[in-house]
Amino acid sequence: MQLFSTFEHTIHIELAVATLEKKGIAKENIFIVPLDNMTEERKVFDTMHRSDGTSLIDIGAALATAFAVIGASIGFELKWGPIYWGLIGAAAGFILGFAIRLFTEKIMKKRRRVLKGFHSEIIMIIDCEESEGELVENILFKHYALGVAKVI
Repeated sequence: MQLFSTFEHTIHIELAVATLEKKGIAKENIFIVPLDNMTEERKVFDTMHRSDGTSLIDIGAALATAFAVIGASIGFELKWGPIYWGLIGAAAGFILGFAIRLFTEKIMKKRRRVLKGFHSEIIMIIDCEESEGELVENILFKHYALGVAKVI
């Protein structure tokens, strides 16, 4: 039987290995593989096949509405009238909001990602007898495994 488990990159992996060795699992039957970190930079613009869940037009839409109302109100006193100035205000608000959101996604969140230092997970594969499967699974969960799967 094989058990697959994932861990965060912490000291709990070493504690789990030590506990498994104390319970009779040979060191040769424990295989640990770290996952590689993503090397390419995340894309800001979504495609049809991939989306990160952030919207670049939310602030733009809100500012377009606000600037359109302000532009239309002021436009009653200006030469081109409220319709043109409302459209100009909407366009200006949308461009400003889009630029703000693009700046925060490209500059601010990139800095946060670098500072946080996202680390990859660790995969642990354990070969054991079926009678030891439940014991090994309990040990892995006690040492904060993110998930465990059994293959018989």
